[in-house]
Amino acid sequence: MIEPELHLGSQIVVPDLAGWRRTRMPTEPEGAYIETSPDWVCEILSPSTTSLDRGPKRRIYAEAGIGHLWLLDPAAGVLEGFALTDGRWVLLATIQRGETVALPPFDAVPFPLDDLFPFDDPAAPALPET
Repeated sequence: MIEPELHLGSQIVVPDLAGWRRTRMPTEPEGAYIETSPDWVCEILSPSTTSLDRGPKRRIYAEAGIGHLWLLDPAAGVLEGFALTDGRWVLLATIQRGETVALPPFDAVPFPLDDLFPFDDPAAPALPET
């Protein structure tokens, strides 16, 4: 889901993306918010949200028992994948542009990280015109 409003105990957060296993949420909820914690969240970092996403929101997600967290930094072209282990986030991998993503919970279907960036990398050197 894109930007679902999550009510996780007394905390209300809105991740950029969230996903649930069908066994935990077989149908899309009809209410304005969701109380079932997701199995995976992804935050898309920006200069205005990085400290919130890496700080308070990451702690809230751990306290809610969310198993997987991805932090996608489009400016740097980097994806960090974390797994919750014993209540703490463990960094599984840091994937950069040009590399393949094979991170839980989507490790069964690897894909190029560049597929998450629909536009050209503004930091990349310009290609010569032909």
